[in-house]
Amino acid sequence: MIANWSTQDTPIGPFTTVVDPDGVVLASGWTDDVTALTGIVSPALRPTRLQHRSDLGAVTTAIRRYHAGELDAVNGILVQQRSGEFLQHAWDVLRTVPAGKPVSYTEFAALAGRPAAVRAAASACARNAAALFVPCHRVLRTDGTLGGFRWGTDVKRWLIDHESPAHHEG
Repeated sequence: MIANWSTQDTPIGPFTTVVDPDGVVLASGWTDDVTALTGIVSPALRPTRLQHRSDLGAVTTAIRRYHAGELDAVNGILVQQRSGEFLQHAWDVLRTVPAGKPVSYTEFAALAGRPAAVRAAASACARNAAALFVPCHRVLRTDGTLGGFRWGTDVKRWLIDHESPAHHEG
C-alpha cells in the first residue's frame, strides 16, 4: 500500500501524519521523521511506499485547528490501528476522553472495562501510533503527574495546558 504523509509546523514543533489512500490516519506524532512513525504502525497496516504531500486535506485542517484552540477538531478524523482486542478497544475508549478532562491510568482501565488492568491500559497508551487523534496524552498518573509520553513530557505538558478549561476562559 502507498501511504501519504505530511509534516505541519505547530507551536510545539513539527507534527507528522501518515494516512492510508483513503485519508485514514495510520500514525502521527510530534516529529519530522516519517520513519519514526512508520516503524510503529502495525505490520498488517504498514505502508510499502510513502508519498509526501504538503496537505492531507481534512487531516491537515484538523491538526491546524486543534493547535489553534479548536480542541474537538480532530475528533471526527478516522484512525486505523491493529493489535489485540483489548488494545483496540482501549484506543477507541481513549477517543471518548474529552479535552480538558484528563483521567488517571486507573480510571482509563475502568473506562476500558478492565479496572484491574492498569498496566494493560498504560500499554495501550505506550503503543498508540496515532497521537493526538487517539489522545493518550489525556491519561495521567494517579497522583496527577504526567507519566511518560512517546513525544516527550514537554509536549504532553503543553497539550494538557492547551486543553485545560482555564486556558480557554476569558
